Amino acid sequence: MAGAMALTGAAQAESHSEGAMAQEPVVLVPPVRDFIDSLAGSEPINEKTPENARQTLIDAQTGANVEMPAADVDEITLPVGPTGEVDVVLVRPEGSQGETLPGVVYFHGGGWVLGNYTTHERLMRDMANQTGAAFVFVDYTPAPEAKHPVQIEQDFAVLQYVSENPEDFGIDAQRLATAGDSVGGQMVSSVAMMAENQGGPEIDAQVMFYPVTTAELDSESYALFADGPWLTKPAMEWFWENYLPEGADISDPMISPLEASSDQLANFAPTLVITDENDVLRDEGEAFATKLVEAGVETETTRYLHTIHDFAMLNAIADTAPTRAAIEQAAGFLREHLEIETAMTQGAMDNASEAEAEQSPN
Repeated sequence: MAGAMALTGAAQAESHSEGAMAQEPVVLVPPVRDFIDSLAGSEPINEKTPENARQTLIDAQTGANVEMPAADVDEITLPVGPTGEVDVVLVRPEGSQGETLPGVVYFHGGGWVLGNYTTHERLMRDMANQTGAAFVFVDYTPAPEAKHPVQIEQDFAVLQYVSENPEDFGIDAQRLATAGDSVGGQMVSSVAMMAENQGGPEIDAQVMFYPVTTAELDSESYALFADGPWLTKPAMEWFWENYLPEGADISDPMISPLEASSDQLANFAPTLVITDENDVLRDEGEAFATKLVEAGVETETTRYLHTIHDFAMLNAIADTAPTRAAIEQAAGFLREHLEIETAMTQGAMDNASEAEAEQSPN
C-alpha cells in the first residue's frame, strides 16, 4: 500500500509515542533509506482523499527512474463479476504470442483503495519474464467506491473466466496459479477458499508478498512499526475503514484469513509467503504461513531484512538486492509448481545470493 506519500511522519509519531513498544534502530539498505528520507514532511496517506492518494502513488511510480522490461501487453474487459465487467491486463513475455503458457492471476496491493496496472507495471513485466508465464492483472473496483466483498468476488470471477476460457489468453488452464501483494495476499487466500467452496477452479500454486491476513491491528510488529518507517498503523486503519462496510464481521475468514480453520486451509495449493523486516504486516503474514503449515499445506516462508513494506512493487527501490531476490524467489517458486522449464540466469542467481534474507524452516 504505497506511493511517494507519507505513510509515516511527525503526526503519527506524536500520536503513538506513548505506550509504544521500544524499537531498535531500523537498518535499511541505502536506497531504501534514501527513499524514506525523501518523504520527510509529506502529507500522511490517511489525511488524503482516496482520489489524491491514488494519483500520488501513480506519480511516484511513473516518476521513478526504472527500466520497464519488454513484454507483450493487452488490455481486456471481461463480462464477469458482481458489477458486470472487470478490466484486466494480460502480460506475457515478449514474443510469446501464439504460445500456450501457464497462467498467473494477479491481485494487486494498495490497501483496496490505491493501485492499478500503472503502479504495478514494472513488477508484472518482471514477473512475467522471470516466470515464463502469462499474468492476468485484475483491475478490481477500488474502495470506497465498492466495499467488501465486491473486490474478492471480482477476483474470483476473473479466475473462473480464465479457467473456463484459457484460449482467450493463450493460457494452459491445467497450470494456473494466483499471486498478490499486500491486500492482494488477502485476496489470494479469499479466492482460494471460494474455489474450494465452489469446487474449482483448481489452483496449482499461490504467492503472497507481505500479505494482509487480519483486521486486528494488535501484533508485535504493529507496535514496533506503528509509525513506520513506511506503512503505518494510521494508514492501515484508513485502508480498513474505506474497505469494510458498516457492521462487517472482521472475524470472517474472507476478511481476515488468519481466522480460517485448518479445515478451510487444508486444500490450499503450495504457497510462498514473503514478508519484510520493517513492516506492521510482518507478524500477521508469518502467523498465516505458520497456520498453513499446521494445516498441512506445502508452505515456503521468507523474511527479507533491511527493507520495507511494498518493496517488491516500489519502483524507487526496484534495483535493491532484497527486491531483486524476492522477485526471483517468487518466479522460481511459480516455475517449479507450474512446471515451467526456464533456467535461472547467472544474473538472477547473483541477485539472490546478494540479498539479505532470513529463510524460515517451513
